[in-house]
Formats: sequence, structure tokens, C-alpha cells
Amino acid sequence: MPQTLKALAEFTASRLIGDGKIEIGKVASIAHAQPGDLVFVESERNLEDANNCHASAVIVGEFAAEITTRKALLVNQHPRLAFATAATLLYPPKNYAPAIHPSAIIDPSATIGPTTSIDAHTVIEANAVIGERCYISAGCDIGEGVVIGDDCNIYPRVVIYPGTTIGRRVIIHAGAVLGSDGFGFVRDEKFGRYVKFPQVGRLVIGDYVEIGANCTIDRGALDETVIGPGTKLDNLVHVGHNCSVGANVVIAAQTGISGSSSVGDDCVLGGQVGIGDHAAIEPGAILGGQSGVLPNKTIRGKGVVFWGTPVKPVREYLKELAVLSRLTRKGE
Repeated sequence: MPQTLKALAEFTASRLIGDGKIEIGKVASIAHAQPGDLVFVESERNLEDANNCHASAVIVGEFAAEITTRKALLVNQHPRLAFATAATLLYPPKNYAPAIHPSAIIDPSATIGPTTSIDAHTVIEANAVIGERCYISAGCDIGEGVVIGDDCNIYPRVVIYPGTTIGRRVIIHAGAVLGSDGFGFVRDEKFGRYVKFPQVGRLVIGDYVEIGANCTIDRGALDETVIGPGTKLDNLVHVGHNCSVGANVVIAAQTGISGSSSVGDDCVLGGQVGIGDHAAIEPGAILGGQSGVLPNKTIRGKGVVFWGTPVKPVREYLKELAVLSRLTRKGE
């Protein structure tokens, strides 16, 4: 949806330098930009490349406000954020016409908002409640008593187990499984076998959450698993039973969080992080990729980067690596 540069400046709260009538059709990288595209730079070292590319306009930081350039500029204190905000205007969400595909199977006791769209071969079980303006894609299975808030997008073959509650404006990508049984068993030494511990709790997902493709989030064993508002999960993330994940947490792909662990607000977990059971990651901590947190451990330090297994502050981790490297060279 093309927009004038003036409209984008107002929408992103940026200062316009240049012709506000220029039309912008899409965002692009500097390397592949074409006329009508919008690009961004976060540092002065990339400004020359942006100035020489084919884009019609550049979002820049205050460092470029006084620089003479032939490009139209949008000056913003946070150029990457302004670029992402501009993209939401240039690429508005698709509006799905309210409809229920004839092949969908919907229990008569389910409540479906009249402005919601349901695609082919979706199954919606008894007493489920789906809000307004939702899109439920093909092949989804919505269990008994599931509650889904307004303006949610649920992509193909998502399975939502009974009793799960999902807030407003949640995006769930293809193949995710929400509310399945946790991995809980009790050893019966007499017979040498495992007996399943009750998995009868719930899963509660807050507003504005995004869940990547093929994620799995277990419901609580006896209580609740909770995913806080604004949290974003990459593809292939697993959250175990009874876990509590706070608000505005970012979790990269292939991370696994064991049962009864907690992750505080505003934490960042890199790819392939492993968290043992009953561990606690306090608000604002940052765990680098492939970090490992041992069971029952507490990690605290807002804004502190942790790395390694067992996880420790990154400076300490790098010092240990340096010492190990020196010892290895001495032994050669």
C-alpha cells in the first residue's frame, strides 16, 4: 500500500528532509533497493552506501541530520524501530472476509465471532469461544473449552488442546501445538516402570504474543503454564509444563525450557538455550546462544549477558576460555 514520505514521517514521528510527495511502495535492503523503496541506516559508516543505492528515501539517525545528500531523509532517534513501524503501514495485515468453509467441523455449542474467518478442514470442539476478526487457517484443531481473543491469526495445522486460553492479537504459526501434556512421570520401583503424573492444568497465553512454527507449549500439570503479553517465540521453541514466561520476552529458535521454570519480563534467550527444571531467569537477563542453565539455579542481572554451560556472565566466560586456550598451547 504505497504511502507518501510525508505520511510515513508523521506515522513514524520522524523529521522529514526532502520532498514529502515522494511515494514509497515497500521497504528493502540497501543492496537490493529500487526506486520507490525505503531503506535505513543505524550508523554513519553505512550512510554512503545508502546514499548511493537506488532507494527513494532513507531513514537515518540524528548523526545524518546535517549531512547534505540528494536522498530524501526521515530522521529518527531510533532508525531501525522507525523502519519497522513504517513497514506496518506499507504492509497492512490481510483482511479475511468473514466466512466458514463448508468442510469445517464446528460443534454447535462453540461460539464464533461473526467477523471471524475459518478455513477448510478445521475442527472446533464443544464450548470453544473464538472472538471477532480472527483468522483460523486450514486444518487447525481447536479443543474443547478453548478461548481465543479478538484479532488472532492462527496458521495451518495448529493444534490447541482443551482448556487453553489465548489473548487478543496473538499470531500462531503453522504446526504449533499448544496445551499438550507435560513430560511428567513417577518411577514405580516395584514394577520398574513409569506412571504418568497428572497433566490436568491449563495454558494461558497473553495479548500480542507471537508463536513460531512448530513450537510446543505444555499446559500445567496441576496449575498453569503462562506466556506473558508481548512475548515472541521463534520457531521450534519448547516450553515445559508449569513454566512462567514474563512479558516482552524474546526467545530464539530451538530453545528448551524445562518444567516449573520461570523467565522474567524483558529477558532475551538466544538460539538453542537450555534451561533445567525449577530454574529462574530474573527480569532483563540476556542468555547467549547455546547457554545452559542448570536445574534449580537462579540467574539475575538486568541487562547482563550470560554465556556458556553452566551459564555465567560473558566476561567471566571469555576469561575462562582465554585461560583454557593458554593452557592448551602450553601443553603442545
